[in-house]
Amino acid sequence: MTSDCVLARNPYFSFMKKICFLLVVLGFIAVTNLSYSQSPKKLFDGETFQGWEGDTTRTWQIEDGALVGGSLSETVPHNNFLVTTQPYEDFVLRLKFKLLGDEGFINAGVQFHSRRLDDPTYEMIGYQADLGKDYWASLYDESRRRKTLAAPDSALVAKLLKPNAWNDYEIRTQDGRIQLWLNGELTVDYTEPDENILQSGYIGLQIHGGGKAKVFYKDIMLEELP
Repeated sequence: MTSDCVLARNPYFSFMKKICFLLVVLGFIAVTNLSYSQSPKKLFDGETFQGWEGDTTRTWQIEDGALVGGSLSETVPHNNFLVTTQPYEDFVLRLKFKLLGDEGFINAGVQFHSRRLDDPTYEMIGYQADLGKDYWASLYDESRRRKTLAAPDSALVAKLLKPNAWNDYEIRTQDGRIQLWLNGELTVDYTEPDENILQSGYIGLQIHGGGKAKVFYKDIMLEELP
């Protein structure tokens, strides 16, 4: 009997072959999953409006590496959105924001799974990660159900929020589950009960109408999920 035959009949050798095969399969699965995951990418290059569309003449400007909407000297006449040219589905969106103003309705927000309306053309429909007094870090349904879908406790917001300064905002959406974080703390964990509501669409940065307000957005990073 050859040494090869002895090894083939050895139970330990057979067991190790199975383990090695299993490791190869698991490794292949891991590599396959990694291939579907995408590295975070910048949605804003800090210098141009490339990848965005909107009123970049009067409403939206670029200042010190940030996208800036609104005015502190003139009342914003109506809601206005700067919108990505590409739609997205499941993702994690991270950005920094700062909201200024003390006259009129001071509000802004980040639209997602949204689209522009035909009438009025300046409005959007879809989910909004809201910003502003009584709305901080809450989930609002813009132009559809027109109501807050989920909101954090006001005491939590008071602890987390940095008024008139830069704050971190994170939006995670996957398979109908939406989570929001303000400065690293979870504020909303919502699962959409209506299967007819589309879970994909454009991302839009909002400045709300009705106030002398100015909103700043920067460090906008998006990681698409498999």
